[in-house]
Amino acid sequence: MLRAQRGGSDEIRRLLLTSLVMSGKTYNVLFICTGNSARSIMAEGLTNFLGKGRFRGYSAGSHPKGQVHPLALATLEGLGLPSSGYRSKSWEEFARSEAPPLDFAITVCDNAAGEICPVWPGQPMTAHWGVPDPAAVEGTPEVQKKAFADVAYTLNRRIELMLSLPIARLDAVALQRVVRDIGKK
Repeated sequence: MLRAQRGGSDEIRRLLLTSLVMSGKTYNVLFICTGNSARSIMAEGLTNFLGKGRFRGYSAGSHPKGQVHPLALATLEGLGLPSSGYRSKSWEEFARSEAPPLDFAITVCDNAAGEICPVWPGQPMTAHWGVPDPAAVEGTPEVQKKAFADVAYTLNRRIELMLSLPIARLDAVALQRVVRDIGKK
């Protein structure tokens, strides 16, 4: 599970999250992976498309590779989504005071899930939605493309589940539990 450093008491966090649930604002979701080159990039693109302005996706890595995997971009393009404008970046960008306040921080790889994360502005809900690393798959180009497509499908389904939640009707504790449970499906 993503372990975030505590920036305040649990009661303050609960009040902030309850306020978030009732506000009707755009929700900012940060997807985190170690290299920020494939899984988190695809999750960012899917969230921005499926979120239709209600959810805004971002991605970052604890140790970014500095480049986006070409098959991640090709997978997004194959789904009819934009494939430009993505970059591999450090999660430190989202710990700065000028960063967008985060509502959710979701790890998509097991390595990042075990790391101590920065304190995020907004004190986001955290969850782990681990998926296999498609960039680690060896084989023919077809096998590699299928690995990326499989991961995109899993992320797409999980993001759709999150976007379909009746956020305004869930209290912060229930919302936290449901978002975490999505990663187990």
